[in-house]
Amino acid sequence: MSRGLVIGESLIDIVGSEEHVGGSPLNVAVGLARLGREIDLLTHIGDDPHGRHIAEHAKNAGVQLVSGSMTATRTPTARVTVDENGSADYVFDLEWQLSGTPEVAPPLVVHTGSIAAVHEPGCLAVAALVDTYRVSATVTFDPNVRPALIVDRDLARERIDHLLERSDVVKVSEEDLRWIDPDRPPEVVARSWLASGPSIVAVTMAEQGAFALCAGGEVRVPARPVHVVDTVGAGDAFMAGLIDALWAMGLLGADRRGALRRIPPETLTDALRAATLSSALTVARAGADLPDRASVSAAASRFDG
Repeated sequence: MSRGLVIGESLIDIVGSEEHVGGSPLNVAVGLARLGREIDLLTHIGDDPHGRHIAEHAKNAGVQLVSGSMTATRTPTARVTVDENGSADYVFDLEWQLSGTPEVAPPLVVHTGSIAAVHEPGCLAVAALVDTYRVSATVTFDPNVRPALIVDRDLARERIDHLLERSDVVKVSEEDLRWIDPDRPPEVVARSWLASGPSIVAVTMAEQGAFALCAGGEVRVPARPVHVVDTVGAGDAFMAGLIDALWAMGLLGADRRGALRRIPPETLTDALRAATLSSALTVARAGADLPDRASVSAAASRFDG
């Protein structure tokens, strides 16, 4: 097992007159592939100009589209509005569904999240696939909530809780935690999530950096000092950077679940630093343009000496 599997939506972000390939899971897949990881992507796009654009983007990054990923009647889109602070708001035209088990070898890590985790009917297949693959794989999850697509808030939270219990590594933004559980401080919610099953719960806090919880305690890292162009893809870059760091540390795969659960705080701190570096390089560029290995290595030398 040397490959990762990402399950989730791919779409075209429409920003004014410009179009960009997007979708949180797709961004994570591309980010990992650009870092040199072998990645399969199970998604749902059409065999239309938008879909072929996405397929070409994935191929250029080194991502392998899983057979059956181009069966949608149309490729999803999201109209994006970016405010003066660089924050993005989305209006979606999207359908999400999956059928059957993809014909891929048992992965080392399986990642999912965002729309794929809560949007019917595909979210039901996602939950079943996570149960199937966690026998061999580390499960990573980013709720990356899209309120505009959520009709039943309580049901969405139930589906998020279901995946939480089956995940090993969870990344979530402070903003999403406040949407999911507005009655408790994010730190309290994160601790309750850790108690529900994951080995790591990492919380991103924009310019305040990030913190993460594990059995050994809590660690915090500051944000990297960069000029922010926009925040599109920032959380996805963080997720890709975190998975990549844990991969390099030999902590992925079901047979390493015990070692991951015992991750020392200082090791988790190193992983968080890698994740924040990946995120910083992304926010310094327009759109979800996640960095490759050479960019990360050069930036690490610049930031960390």
